[in-house]
Amino acid sequence: MRRETQHVLLVLLGGALLRIAADDTHLRYVKPSHRWLLVAAGAVIVALAVVALVRDLRGHGPADDHDHARSHVPWLLLAPVLVIALVAPPALGADSVNRTGARNAVVQDGDVFPPLPDDPRLTVAEFVQRAAWDTSGSLDGREVTLTGFAVRRGAAVELARLTISCCAADARPNRVRLVGDLGDPPQDTWLRVRGTVQTGSATAATGYVPAMTVAAVEVVDAPPDPYEY
Repeated sequence: MRRETQHVLLVLLGGALLRIAADDTHLRYVKPSHRWLLVAAGAVIVALAVVALVRDLRGHGPADDHDHARSHVPWLLLAPVLVIALVAPPALGADSVNRTGARNAVVQDGDVFPPLPDDPRLTVAEFVQRAAWDTSGSLDGREVTLTGFAVRRGAAVELARLTISCCAADARPNRVRLVGDLGDPPQDTWLRVRGTVQTGSATAATGYVPAMTVAAVEVVDAPPDPYEY
């Protein structure tokens, strides 16, 4: 492969990083705070590639291009560019949750939680944590609102969100079993659910998956940022 072609591939790769950082596409793969890392990486790659390309075109690059002509490895740089440009993989969803098994990946951060506000709207992760570990019973008898996507397990329906620490590669699921009149939401349908926890349902025997008695449910659009942190 000619050196000029390698430089063009680097420009395309850097441009792809800048492209996904320019809108909400990057939120499918990384935390919002990582956006500027993508911008910086894309800008550096493009700048270095352009400088090297101009240098070679002016005749200041290496004279011997023989070894590079035999290598096809640099063409692999085109793969992520094509994926982003043509496919734009969606955020992780119900399939990822189902592949992790039937347990929540909960970590006990404590056993005392602050009181709930009026009309509480919780993340799925916080709801699971409170249901599993809160010794004060702050959820008992309280209606809360959760937003997540539907996960089907046979006839059962769960509400789930994925929590990430860095990127989609370290995503871990949090899910809530829904009990009541839900209709028949398809897998991966985004729902806003209001209901109350079934006290004592989040135990080791249930995989720390709490059950919620549903009072109201509505279909909503998928949020720009599908993960919790």
